[in-house]
Amino acid sequence: MPHIAGIDHVQVAIPPGSDEAARAFYGGVLGLTEIPKPAPLNASGGLWFQTGASQLHIGGEAGFVPARKAHPAFVIADFEAYCALLRERGVEVREEVGVYGRRRAGIEDPFGNRVELIEAARG
Repeated sequence: MPHIAGIDHVQVAIPPGSDEAARAFYGGVLGLTEIPKPAPLNASGGLWFQTGASQLHIGGEAGFVPARKAHPAFVIADFEAYCALLRERGVEVREEVGVYGRRRAGIEDPFGNRVELIEAARG
């Protein structure tokens, strides 16, 4: 039966011309692995990152407004240590109500977009 098999990527908007700040945050601070964008899409700028089986695409948007509700949620191995690392890197980490026995936290990227961190399921 036809069905949705997964999520390929999530797109996050940033102000036009902010690629380097996005690279520093998502690649440097969060530690995501940047991957090359396909050549036909390079003219528009932006960045792509791989995280597990999914990708995070970041692109400039004219009239940018930070996403306060819509957000990517990253699954975090060693949740407590990762949150401590982010705090050491100057990121404000806000603990949030856990769900299904998993801890959660919220952060913002340099542009005011919400990013959720959720503890990996314990096996």
